This record gives sequence, structure tokens and C-alpha cells, in this order.
Amino acid sequence: MLKPKKLVWQIFPANVLTILIVIVAAGWYGAASLQEFYLHEKETDLEARANLISLQVKEYLREGRIAGLRDYSIRAGRISGTRVTVIAADGKVLADSNEDPEVMDNHRFRQEVAQAVTGSTGKSKRYSRTVEENLLYVAIPLTNVAPRLADVPPQTIIDAVLRTSVSVASMDKTMERTRMRILFGFMVGLVLAGAVIMLISRNISRPLEQMTRTAGQFSRGDFSERMLPLVKKSASLEVVTLAGSMDRMAEMLDEKIQAILTQRNQLEAVFSSMVEAVIAIDVEERVISINAAAAHIFAVERQTAKGRIVQQIVRNVQLQQQIGHTLTTKEPVVDEIILQEEKSERFLQTNVVPLSNGAGENVGVLVVMNDVTKLRQLENVRRDFVANVSHELRTPITSIRGYVETLLDGAIDIREDAVKFLEIVLHHSIRLSTIIDDLLSLSKIEEESKQGNRVLQKEVLLPVIEAAVQICRLKADQAGVTVSIECPGNIVVEMNPTLLEQAIVNLLVNAITYSRKGDRVTVQVETGEKDPEGKVRIIVRDTGCGIAAEHLPRLFERFYRSDKARSRAQGGGTGLGLAIVRHIAQAHEGGVEVKSVVGKGSEFTLIVNGCRTS
Repeated sequence: MLKPKKLVWQIFPANVLTILIVIVAAGWYGAASLQEFYLHEKETDLEARANLISLQVKEYLREGRIAGLRDYSIRAGRISGTRVTVIAADGKVLADSNEDPEVMDNHRFRQEVAQAVTGSTGKSKRYSRTVEENLLYVAIPLTNVAPRLADVPPQTIIDAVLRTSVSVASMDKTMERTRMRILFGFMVGLVLAGAVIMLISRNISRPLEQMTRTAGQFSRGDFSERMLPLVKKSASLEVVTLAGSMDRMAEMLDEKIQAILTQRNQLEAVFSSMVEAVIAIDVEERVISINAAAAHIFAVERQTAKGRIVQQIVRNVQLQQQIGHTLTTKEPVVDEIILQEEKSERFLQTNVVPLSNGAGENVGVLVVMNDVTKLRQLENVRRDFVANVSHELRTPITSIRGYVETLLDGAIDIREDAVKFLEIVLHHSIRLSTIIDDLLSLSKIEEESKQGNRVLQKEVLLPVIEAAVQICRLKADQAGVTVSIECPGNIVVEMNPTLLEQAIVNLLVNAITYSRKGDRVTVQVETGEKDPEGKVRIIVRDTGCGIAAEHLPRLFERFYRSDKARSRAQGGGTGLGLAIVRHIAQAHEGGVEVKSVVGKGSEFTLIVNGCRTS
């Protein structure tokens, strides 16, 4: 395919070639016309000269003075600068101004002589072998000279021919000089015309070239420049109109593109910020788009995921089947799948629907996934809580009801049994009251934490720990467990003393309960001197039976017990103590941690904000 030429190189050569053809044709026609005019003028001049001397020649011919005729021819030719030749009707040369007539050929069949013999003026231009140059001949007939010529029959109408001729060499030189001048003028005119045509071509093409460059910027999305200011005032109406139309089009395109970009950015922001995981898939099961939530769930990069086959991204057979079903049948699918992760399961509610373009054509499927893992966990916690609280409440209530019924059936009359049964009823009623108090306390802590009503103040930590140990001293002595404190006296903590004391008491009670006789429980405080956030860690460490690893993640749930049978044997707590500890830690903008090894003991850590004073 030929490379397109610029407009200027399409206009300029065509116009120059046209002008050149016109100039050459005009020059050739003008030169030919000039030469023809010059020849005609020469012929007319020669004829006039011949007519001028014809009377004198006729006189010589009538008188038969051939010698005088020859002398007269020579004189006339010299004076007029013309060759004069007198030829008899039979072609014999009678006189010539330049040559000896005796040696000259018969001229009867020369073109101009032949024409003159017929009674008309003969004219011709040819090369003369006599004088060896090109000559222009004009011959006129001479009549009424026959009676004086003895060798001419009386019947001949044309008695003789008077021929005049001149060399055309000078005329050819003059014509050559004229042609050169005409050629030079034509060349100058062609150059000037070419320059003018080039200026006109550039004036036409330059605005179009500038508009082309500006249109290229438009195609690249740069609408900062406009065409109309670049167009000169000398530009044509069509170019100005086109520039104005292109500028208006650019403004409209800029507005449309900006609107599209704004909408796309808004949609992208919404798409990226959606909590739901969203994946758009085409009919070839390749990923069109994926948002941050979906990329996080399937552990892929958003940019690298685009264009890949969905099986490379989604490694769940059930979800792949749902996508394939919707692609095939165009029917939406609503289901729930489970993703197996390293340490847990992720529950996803899936909605797979057909994806259509603006024309209503199906272009793939859209997968929307809601992570309902926390919801399922909360449902499990709720079920466990309901089951646990029901169980915790049912046990003492059942015992109280049973012993009361026994008393009513007659056991009240036996004092020893009545006292024993009443003590049991009292024990279970106290347990019920404790459970209710713990539930109310837990609810109160949660409510105050949500509303931000809890006021924390900076106080020394050691007195709070000593008060908590003192509360648990009797229980520790009864269990044969030693409790010690390792806490510097200059540690200040942002706290609610009552709540923090309750949390430490709950941890100490658990540690004492699950320790053996002779074991040691230690309350140790560590300051985060290397921690830029200034955290204080209150560690309650025991050397008791320990807790299995699989129970550690759920220890701080309400009513959760790692070993229910052992808990019952150890005195039956409410199952809310560690849950209360966790909420107290959260109220102090901290947290809880637990470490434990079966048979070696456990370590519970309460983390709060604090610092060491000087």
C-alpha cells in the first residue's frame, strides 16, 4: 500500500504541471504563430519588392536587353539586399543578382516558378544548392513581354517570372533569439507561479495539518488545545467552519469523557468499597473484574486476576458448578458454600446471576458473595449460650424443686433431713443469684463500653492487685495454694479500679480452683518499656492441670468450659468469669491472652494502658 502524501504535495505538483503544460503549449503556439507571421511579412515584402522592380524588368524584356537586365538585377539586388532572379516561362534563368545565369539550372519546376507560371504568386522556402543556405522565394508572373522575345511563342500568357528571395538564416536567428526570450519569460513565470502555488498550497494545507495534530491530541484524550485559534484569518470558510465544529465536538467529548470517568471512578469506588465479594465473569469463564473483598477471600491480586480463567481464582467445586449452571441456563443461583481455610471455615452466601450489557445481550455472570462466617459463629454462640444458660439455670432450679417437693411430701417432719435439704436449696439459690449477678454485670459492662460512659483514671496498680489477692486469700488457704505478687510499686494504669479488681479476682479464682494442693499462683506485672504504646501486662500464672490447646480459642466465651465434669467437681462456677474478664479488658482499651500446657499450668494475661513512674 502506497504511503499517503501530504495535501501540499498533491496540490503543488498538479498545479505546476498544469501551468507547465499550458506554458509549453502557449509558447509553442506563440512561436509558431510568430514565425508564420514573420514569414508572411517577409513574403509580402518580397512580393512588394518584386512588384516594385517588375516594371523596369518588363521594360528590359520588351526591349530584349538581356545584358542590361542582368546589370539591373545585380544593382537592384545589391540596393535592396535581395536576390533577384528573372526566369523565362520555359524555366531558363535570364538574369540573377548573385550568380551567372548561364551556369544555373533550369528553374521551370521549382515550386515558386511553377506557381507563378500558372498566373499566381509563387512562394516557397527551401535550401538553395546554389548559395548553400535556406532561402525564402517569392515569384510573380510577368506578362506582355512576349513580342520582344524571339524564342517565346506568342501564345504564352505568362512571358516570364520575376523571383525575389532572401536568406532565412537571419530570420531563423531572430526567431531563435525570440524563442529564447519567450522561454526565459516562461521559466520566470513558471517559477513565480510555482512560488505562488506553493504559498497557496501551504495556506490551504497548514491549517489542516495543525487541525490534524490537534485531532491527534483529541484522540489521546488531551482536549486542552482548540483548533479555531490556530486557523489564520486568510483560511477558507470551509476550514474555519470545520475547525469550529471540531472544537465543539472536542468540548462535548471532553464533557462526556469526564462524566464517564467520574461515573467509572464512583462505580469503582463503590465496587472496591463493597463489603460483599463481587466477581464478574465473561462467557468464556474468564474474570472481567474482581473487587478487593473477593480478592482478599480468594487470596489473589486484583490486577493479576483479570483475564484469568475463573477456575484459577475460585478453587471451590460447588461455586464453579453454580457459575457453569448460570452460564448454561441463564438462571440465577442462590446458595451457601463453605471455604476450607488453614485453621477455620469461611461461610459464604452466594448469588450467581446472568450479566447483561446495555443492549440486553448476555455477556457472562455476576457472582456476589456475602461472608456470613461471623453470623454463623454468632448463631453458634447464641445457640451455645441459650443451651448453656438454660442448663446452668435448669440444674439449680430442678434441684430446688426436687428438694422442696421432698420436704412437702413429709421430709420436713424429720429435722435432720429437712435441715440438710434446706441447706441444699439455699446453696442452689445462691448459685442462681450468682449466675444472674454475673449476667447483669456482664451486660452492664458491655452497655457502658458501647456508650462510652466508663471513666478511666490513672492510679497505682499495686493496691488493686493486693486487694484482689486479699479477697482470694481464704479460698487459696482452703485449697492449699500459695499466692504471690510480683509488681513494682511505681506502675500507674488508666483504669476503673473496681472493674480491674474484679477481673483479677476472676483470674485468681480460676487459677486457685484448677490448682493442686501445694501449687503456686503468681500475679506478675510487666511494663512494656520496649512497647511504644506503653502497655502493661498483668499475668496470672499457675502450675495446675493446664488446658488442652483446642479449647484455648473459646475460653472467653460465655458458659464455655473446657472440662465440664472437672468444673462441676471443683465447685461449679458460673462459666461467665473469663467472659467478664475479656469485656473488662476491652473497656480498658486492652485485651486478654492465654497460654497453657496440659499438666504444667496456665498463664492468663490482662493487657491495659499504663506506664512506670520515677
